[in-house]
Amino acid sequence: MMSTPILATPNGSKPEAIAERIRAAILEHRLAPGAKLTEAQLCEVFGVKRGPIRQALAQLATDRLVDLEPNRGAFVASPSLQEVHEVFEMRRIIELAVVEKICSGHGPRRLKTIGSMIGRERKAFETRDFSAWIRLSGEFHTELAALTGNTVLCDCLNGLVARSTLISALYESLGRSPCSFEDHEAILAALDAGKAKEAAALMSRHLQSVELKMLDRPARGAADLHEVFGARTGNSASP
Repeated sequence: MMSTPILATPNGSKPEAIAERIRAAILEHRLAPGAKLTEAQLCEVFGVKRGPIRQALAQLATDRLVDLEPNRGAFVASPSLQEVHEVFEMRRIIELAVVEKICSGHGPRRLKTIGSMIGRERKAFETRDFSAWIRLSGEFHTELAALTGNTVLCDCLNGLVARSTLISALYESLGRSPCSFEDHEAILAALDAGKAKEAAALMSRHLQSVELKMLDRPARGAADLHEVFGARTGNSASP
């Protein structure tokens, strides 16, 4: 192997754990697209040397959530409008297949768990817990896919939903989500009733609406990484 494995510490300093913390900050819109991820500041936040930070950033770059630019460093990715269209084109293809598979008998008994999730999504909106609202709006789609039992499909959609969430941070205003829990409720009701065509039409319309809400107003700038991760020099935030 090219490098010695990094041992885990009580502060969760493995590259995978660091990558997951940064991923969560991006997907919960605590880190804006274009924000610079300064290695030195990340080292202070997570209490590690540069090696684990660089490995974590490389993982996130593979997932296309971070851009690594030679001689400039790492930045939260800023997808172009072309990427927006491509991501949602793929989502429509995959999620219509998910709807068809569920209606053909894969997972209808477990739809109640999805209903509970939508309830939490609505509550997060009503209590202005925007980080939870954004996370749950994406999980509606990934949890539906999980009902198919197709792990390859799920892995593909998980990546697309993560990129969609990043896109919404770039093109949507703070405190807004293009993904409507009311749409989710209608889709779930159609699935529960076994109405495949109606569910497919609702899902297609929902994804198209989400895409159209994306506005060409990219957000760039610096971020205080200590503030984002709730840490100060020498201390690592709790997971």
